[in-house]
Amino acid sequence: MMNFANEEEARRFLDENPDIEAVELFLIDPNGVPRGKLLHRSELLPIYRSGRPLPSSIMALTIQGEDVEESGLVWDVADADCWTYPIAGSLARQTWRSRPTAQVQVAMHPQSGLPAAVADPRQVLTRTIERLRQGGYHPVMAVELEFYLLDQRPDACGSPQPALQADGQRPASPQVYGVAELEQLHPFLDDLYEACAAQGLPLRTAISEYAPGQLELTLEHRSDALQAVDEGVRYKRVVKGVAARHGYQACFMAKPFGELAGSGMHLHVSLADAEGNNLYASEDPTGTPLLHHSIGGMMDRLSESLALFCPNANSYRRFQSNSYAPLGRNWGVNNRTVSFRIPGGAAASRHIEHRICGADANPYLAAAAVLAAIEHGVRNRIPPGPITEGNGYLQEQQAIPTDWLSSLNLLAGSSWAAEAFGAEFLRVYLAVKRREYQSFMGEVGEQDWRWYLAPA
Repeated sequence: MMNFANEEEARRFLDENPDIEAVELFLIDPNGVPRGKLLHRSELLPIYRSGRPLPSSIMALTIQGEDVEESGLVWDVADADCWTYPIAGSLARQTWRSRPTAQVQVAMHPQSGLPAAVADPRQVLTRTIERLRQGGYHPVMAVELEFYLLDQRPDACGSPQPALQADGQRPASPQVYGVAELEQLHPFLDDLYEACAAQGLPLRTAISEYAPGQLELTLEHRSDALQAVDEGVRYKRVVKGVAARHGYQACFMAKPFGELAGSGMHLHVSLADAEGNNLYASEDPTGTPLLHHSIGGMMDRLSESLALFCPNANSYRRFQSNSYAPLGRNWGVNNRTVSFRIPGGAAASRHIEHRICGADANPYLAAAAVLAAIEHGVRNRIPPGPITEGNGYLQEQQAIPTDWLSSLNLLAGSSWAAEAFGAEFLRVYLAVKRREYQSFMGEVGEQDWRWYLAPA
């Protein structure tokens, strides 16, 4: 199912874009960080013909770009070259660059990309989708990301501050859903829509979110879940690039400000049959039994998946009462206080909104965890339990773990996760995250660590 591109795609692009001088080649590592190289135009066609090698260690780096020897992908394999190939449809212009530049996303080849291929997060998702399809289920997805638009320069105290608006002022109040706030950011938003159009990304609604400088722009659902997540990954790259061009920083941390709203990544998902019919569709607002079993599976495997939904120390600060971030294993209809929300709407549009991930999660791994848990729930017909009505924050519920180390240990001890994501992938991923955990503990100390994770 690895959808690598053919050479004709690159030839056509070069013919249509004769001014292109450079090409950014990137892949997504287990932390969700784009890593790669800046190449000359003449190097593009050979990548489509025979791939491009990247070092095995590129899939075993901390979020700060440091080698993790315990992963087995550094010195144990002599930091071997592993072959990558372009993903079909990913070659596009980077409109925000002053020098005419294109980009192409690559992925590890399942065979010639070894040993690093086992840790490629896109392959983890690809395998998960394929298992569902073999059972007759075709996942439909959309990725929805919140972020803060900040000034590249800190304030007088050295703290991050919201980006200047067109009127020269900085937003100081939430003004959620404010249209004036969007109008004040029109130079950035206009360029963002233009950049997404150039890359074929289905960018739609812009929303001023629940904090000064916080935004959300939606992407369309895709009947091909892998395409939806690819687009979510590229969208994040575009936002950062366009923001930098305007002198801003696009911040996708889960909780960059302790006193303000966190930023989530909501995954919208449903299952269709081979003809594209929505198998969750029902006049009943709660959906079909298949939808219920899907939620049941996600609830049942939530603790073992949390280290993928919330991969960093900062991720756990987002879980606070009355914050629009969920706190328990619960579900409901048209209810933003629960983890698994069934939005309102027409029967044909019935789907689940998974609200647990922070915006810092790797979209490939988060989507793989969601779909693997859905497969588990459907296969075992797991009921979701009673529906939550009203304010879920005030009702007794089984709480989501809010401790990074506990989440890593739960993932490490899960036979389900080893089977769903691959034991070799888990070994590499956990080696990286444990190194980050140790570094973090060494920097902040135990007392500060406990405060950092405590829901305020």
